[in-house]
Amino acid sequence: MSRAYFKLQELDARFDLLKPKQSILELGAAPGGWVRYIEDKLSGQGSLYIAVDPSPVKSSGLAKVIRGKSNEPRVAQEIEEILDSRKLDLVLSDMAPKISGVRIVDDSASRELADEALNTASRYLGPGGVMVSKLFQGKEAQSFVEELKKCFLKAVIFKPEASRSESREIFVVANGFRAEL
Repeated sequence: MSRAYFKLQELDARFDLLKPKQSILELGAAPGGWVRYIEDKLSGQGSLYIAVDPSPVKSSGLAKVIRGKSNEPRVAQEIEEILDSRKLDLVLSDMAPKISGVRIVDDSASRELADEALNTASRYLGPGGVMVSKLFQGKEAQSFVEELKKCFLKAVIFKPEASRSESREIFVVANGFRAEL
């Protein structure tokens, strides 16, 4: 099992994210640690699960894998075709930028990916939906939480114990999506 598997397991235990018969979209799914956890937990329980990444993703078959970036029009079209006018219950983003080693650059790139996840979630989440997004600790994380509070009832920062202690990686969990009418 990968470290990613255990991070999602911890997030799920803490926030009760994954339930039978959900519609789930994961962004940044490669190489497949979260895919494995989700497939292990929800296999045979009637869930719809879409995994998106430009790199290959390992799946046992539950995930409908789309190769590409979430902000590409072709990927959005494929998501919409799979959803067939349904709304999502959960959007997960484990997207991370290529690290440059320059903190301000990396923080900005991390925030851009979190904003991309929020844009995707805003497009496909149903009322009351949940979003989880990876981000780096810092000013960008706090401003992202404030942004989330505009469209979710609650947003909190969580660092799983499975994350390396020296890592600046955190996850923002937002509950209660306020879908536009």
